[in-house]
Amino acid sequence: MRFGIFVPQGWRLDLVGIDPGEQWAVMRGLAERADANPAWESLWVYDHFHTVPVPTEEATHEAWTLMSAFAAATSRIRLGQMCTAMSYRNPVYLAKVAATVDLISGGRVEMGIGGGWYEHEWRAYGYGFPSAGDRLRRLDEGVQIFRQAWTKGEATLDGKHYQVDGAIVRPLPLQDGGIPLWIAGGGEKVTLKIAAKYAHYTNFSGALDEFERKSGLLREHCANVGTDYEAIVRSSNFNVAIGATEAEVEQRLSAIAARMTPFLGAEAAAAYVDNTYRGTAAVGTPEQVVENLREVTDLGLAYGIFNFPEAAYDTSGIELFEREVIPALS
Repeated sequence: MRFGIFVPQGWRLDLVGIDPGEQWAVMRGLAERADANPAWESLWVYDHFHTVPVPTEEATHEAWTLMSAFAAATSRIRLGQMCTAMSYRNPVYLAKVAATVDLISGGRVEMGIGGGWYEHEWRAYGYGFPSAGDRLRRLDEGVQIFRQAWTKGEATLDGKHYQVDGAIVRPLPLQDGGIPLWIAGGGEKVTLKIAAKYAHYTNFSGALDEFERKSGLLREHCANVGTDYEAIVRSSNFNVAIGATEAEVEQRLSAIAARMTPFLGAEAAAAYVDNTYRGTAAVGTPEQVVENLREVTDLGLAYGIFNFPEAAYDTSGIELFEREVIPALS
């Protein structure tokens, strides 16, 4: 397995209590820490504007601004977003932004891209909320624009949703063939078909039954569109609560609930922790986490991206994961 790590940016209420003027220093420090450890292949942020599980007035830092800042603040680690919502930015403009960040980073950008789902922020920002079909058709058209822009330096498309005519995107990304595409989402009829056509990587649920089912459907779509299923790297995201003992794991889960309680209330915060963390693959002692992740790697998971919800306050969970989980699965 290859390993990526999320840097807290506020979206999951993971910078609460840190003064806004200090938040970039915290994020940069965690990025620099990951950059210094070759066990981490990549660092990631989310592309969202409003916090979850409910919108609040807490900070949520913008993904592509962070991409540019991390590009300048690091030297080795690859940089991704899981995942950019296609409709939040004109796709040829986004192709230009990503190419510029790739240049700043020395060729280290990954493009995580999807249809988008968070209705509250869509409507609040004036984007409406198109049907799922339209959001995915925009994804398909936008990816076509990316591929032209990053290989030819120019894009032309007369699509239903996007029209560009000789849009120049120079300089090209530094990476040969353009920026790698991560098509994120597990929609079985459309998203996985788009992934089969275009993706270097996919990103969908790491729950065993769901991962196995979606992998099989991806294989079918690849056969239907004539692409190589084995060439697509399958990835999943995991929320981590790790402790040397089960009691320490419970302490981490309780701390997450306590941070959520002012925004959700105690009962809803406890339910959030139950639904988001308990019973998932990266929650437990190191031995339990390794066993859980090994089961899904046996089904073809090749890349995990891990979110440590307490990272802005305490890196001991990351350190334990680095010592005992990564070596067992690398």
